[in-house]
Amino acid sequence: MSNKIIIGVVTLGALAIIGIISIQSYWVLKTWDIKSKEFNQSVRIALRKTTEKLAETDQFELPSKELVTQISSNYYVVNTEASIDAGNLEHFLRQELEVLSLNEDFEYGIYDCSSQEMVYGNYCAFDNLNTKSTKKTERLPEVDKFTYYFGVTFPNRESHLMGEMQLSIFFSALSLITILFFIYALTVILRQRRLSQMQKDFINNMTHEFKTPISTIKISSNVFLKNEAIQKDERLLRYANIINEQNNRLNNQVEKVLQIARLEGDSFDLNKEEINVNTLLENIVKSEEIKITQLGGHISMNLQSKNSTIKADKLHLTNIIHNLLDNAIKYCKTTPEISIETRDIENKIELRIADQGIGIKKEFMPQIFQKFYRVPTGDVHNIKGFGLGLFYVKNICKAHGWKIEAKSEEGEGTEFKITTRKSDS
Repeated sequence: MSNKIIIGVVTLGALAIIGIISIQSYWVLKTWDIKSKEFNQSVRIALRKTTEKLAETDQFELPSKELVTQISSNYYVVNTEASIDAGNLEHFLRQELEVLSLNEDFEYGIYDCSSQEMVYGNYCAFDNLNTKSTKKTERLPEVDKFTYYFGVTFPNRESHLMGEMQLSIFFSALSLITILFFIYALTVILRQRRLSQMQKDFINNMTHEFKTPISTIKISSNVFLKNEAIQKDERLLRYANIINEQNNRLNNQVEKVLQIARLEGDSFDLNKEEINVNTLLENIVKSEEIKITQLGGHISMNLQSKNSTIKADKLHLTNIIHNLLDNAIKYCKTTPEISIETRDIENKIELRIADQGIGIKKEFMPQIFQKFYRVPTGDVHNIKGFGLGLFYVKNICKAHGWKIEAKSEEGEGTEFKITTRKSDS
């Protein structure tokens, strides 16, 4: 994953988190405001109804204005301009609040104009039986502009509003959990990327370090092979050939790792040129035929394509064909039986490389092009490799814009098809 993608993901993630928090905060505050206004409206209605019943019971007239005044968010004052009976007030208050489903604890106090203070107050609690609590209230604040009035406050107002906002609180908590999970996932991704980058740098550095001793061994093995004394000694010549062969194998693996590193990095470029696929295949088969013949196998060609010229990077195209042939040789049953075909499909060329080897189980097919993936071979452990070959083949085809398909049956062999566009199309 490139730095641009990482920066883009982090930026979009941060914007998404800010957006979610902002929208959720707005709706929570908006819901609180709406519920608060609904509560205040219900209280005002209950207090007005209560005062009207008091006036009807005690035979006094209500003031024409400023009947109910909200002094603060949780303190309401009712101007009666007449003395108030505490028993009737508490009864009517409880009754009207119940009618509006405001079964919330409340405190009330009655102002006495002769002593100029709150002379009576009580804490009224709603329980399951709707009985009155014996808890006494503190003296409520006084208001100078009224002569006769009573004040009401609701100690559990905030709890009531929070209860009314359960759905909003639930979704807010859900959003918070989602945000925390996203942040955790992003942290894990960044940590894994850092570790992956460290691993990649280590592998690249190690493979580059291997190049010098490999070159030295190659030079030394060539000196041994050309030495007359070595050539006359069959045992030493065999060991010199083993050293040279294994050194070449090691060098090929190091080159493959370096090629994949360049393929995944920003330094990878294709040097495209016009290549005749049929001619290239014939040259490759000549170099591989000796090895296959020594193993008792056979390779056949059926090059049907008439105009087989394509634009491709010759080095990489050669490498992917060698990779596919190497796999066909390694995963044979007893002796390698390989067929290579080319044919024209409209303005495209289809290259097919098939073998009659051990094949691949269907459940392993989706992973064969993954990096470092190796198909399990059960008790067979003599097949060497790092799981990089098909990953390299897939990415080279992708870089060229080619289509690669794999088809296999266990015990029936494996077939790879590469579809390329002709250079004149």
